[in-house]
Amino acid sequence: MSSPSEHEPVLLARVIEFLRSGGSKDMKKIVDCTLGLGGYSEEILRSFPDARVYALDRDSSAIARSEARLSEYASRFKALHMNFGDMEEVLDDFAPFDAFVFDLGVSNMQLTEAERGFSFQSDGPLDMRMNPDGSAQTATEVLERLSAGELAKIFWRYGEERYSRQIAARIEETRKRGSPLKTTGELVALIRDVLPAPAQRKMGTHPARRVFQALRIYVNEELEELETGLASVRRLSSPEAVVIVVSYHSLEDRIVKHTFRTWETEEKRGTVLTKHPVCAEFEEIEKNFKARSAKLRGFRFSAKSGQKIQRQTK
Repeated sequence: MSSPSEHEPVLLARVIEFLRSGGSKDMKKIVDCTLGLGGYSEEILRSFPDARVYALDRDSSAIARSEARLSEYASRFKALHMNFGDMEEVLDDFAPFDAFVFDLGVSNMQLTEAERGFSFQSDGPLDMRMNPDGSAQTATEVLERLSAGELAKIFWRYGEERYSRQIAARIEETRKRGSPLKTTGELVALIRDVLPAPAQRKMGTHPARRVFQALRIYVNEELEELETGLASVRRLSSPEAVVIVVSYHSLEDRIVKHTFRTWETEEKRGTVLTKHPVCAEFEEIEKNFKARSAKLRGFRFSAKSGQKIQRQTK
């Protein structure tokens, strides 16, 4: 059985299917906006032997591992250590591109390394930075700096945590006593202590999941990065480029859905390929639990305004 970090990327077969059916017949340059361990890039390179892949990731560890994994494709693969929100500045000289693929959220590799601080399942420092070499504040620094009111807003906005105010108040109280939270285990213990036992039993998921998700999104400015990245895609695309986004959170999916609709209905730039989001089948969810919340949406730019492109409805 494979380790968590070796899981096949979510909805991989469907991503390739959309690139084949929705994209240009002559795929030459493709951007993998979220490289991770290189699963999408590897399958794209294999499926499109004439294409060159430009892969982006803010995590230097992911870059190193993927370059080693994809060494046989070195002549057609270029990995870049950067946020996809900055891609326009870096990739402008290589544009236009025929396809863009996003697999949002935290990677399995990051979740399984306790020292990265993403997981509520294992104890480690409260870091949560996708780019540990960057200047972003760690989760510990955020919890030490912001007031209870500000933390409650983060937990509610990005995690929809019902007990956001109570948890934030306890964090502030703990900090004022001179015992600021330093590890994931300490934050998990605090959340478990705050949440009523009946509420925890009814959750069906780990009681700390929503707070950890909210902190991660805030620390890495994930929603802002997504909006900026999609705006860059529009300017870097070839006339009939296809954009595929796999998201795992309702806020992410809402941004993608709204952006694609705007491109189609207001700007007349092309056609949304997915009338409804594509979700993983039961068999895939059984193999990879992360797939349970995945939603895939696709868009194709059009060289001719108003050009009709058949949607996929399943």
